[in-house]
Amino acid sequence: MRVLFDANVLLDVLLEREPHVQEATKLIALVDNGRIGGAICATAVTTLHYVGAKDLGRRRAHDHIRTLLSLFEVAPVDRDVLQRALDDDGFGDYEDAVAHEAAHAAGVGAIVTRNGRDFAKATIPVFAPYELLAAVAGTTD
Repeated sequence: MRVLFDANVLLDVLLEREPHVQEATKLIALVDNGRIGGAICATAVTTLHYVGAKDLGRRRAHDHIRTLLSLFEVAPVDRDVLQRALDDDGFGDYEDAVAHEAAHAAGVGAIVTRNGRDFAKATIPVFAPYELLAAVAGTTD
């Protein structure tokens, strides 16, 4: 299974946000050990760097982004993705619509986010972190 990670899940790790950091760290470990394929939206990378540099310093933000880029596929954001996100009335937040459309374009099978309500109109499965952990635990190798 290939999963697009919403920025909020990645920020939980970067900023060590309790109580979410443990689940988010476990999900990233699943990507690292090859149990799931991970993708991040191209626009999320700039958001993560901006927030990380502001809160933790430029060097730590760079290190974090390097790690993410070594583990995750990047779901591209191009004109078509941006246009489809604009045309999608099912999302109240443009950033979420862009992530959804980037997930489609990258061919991922699901999205993991802590803001499931924001993805209520998604046309691919959306998991909360604990739900994805349970789903992966329920699969056999």
